[in-house]
Amino acid sequence: MISRISLALVLAAFLGSAALADNGFKEGGKQVGAGFKEGGKQVGQGFKKIGIATGKTVKKAGKETGKAFQKAGRETGKAFKKAGQATGAAVKGKPE
Repeated sequence: MISRISLALVLAAFLGSAALADNGFKEGGKQVGAGFKEGGKQVGQGFKKIGIATGKTVKKAGKETGKAFQKAGRETGKAFKKAGQATGAAVKGKPE
C-alpha cells in the first residue's frame, strides 16, 4: 500500500513539475518573441531615419542641380534672343 501511495506521489510530482516547466517554457518563449519584436522595431526605426536623411540630401542636391540648369537655360535664352535681334536688324538693314 505504501509503495502505491509513494508511486502516486512521485507520479503526481512528475506531472506537476512538467506542467510548471511547460508554463515556464511558454513564458520564456513569450519573452524571446517580445525581444525579437522590439529589436525588429528598433531596426526598422533606424532604417527609417537613414532613409529620411538620405531623402533630404538627395532632394537638396536635386534642387541645386535644378537651379543650375535654370540659370544656364536663362543665359542660353538671352544669348539666342540677342542673336535673333541682331539677325533681324541685319536683314532689315538697321544697325543694332
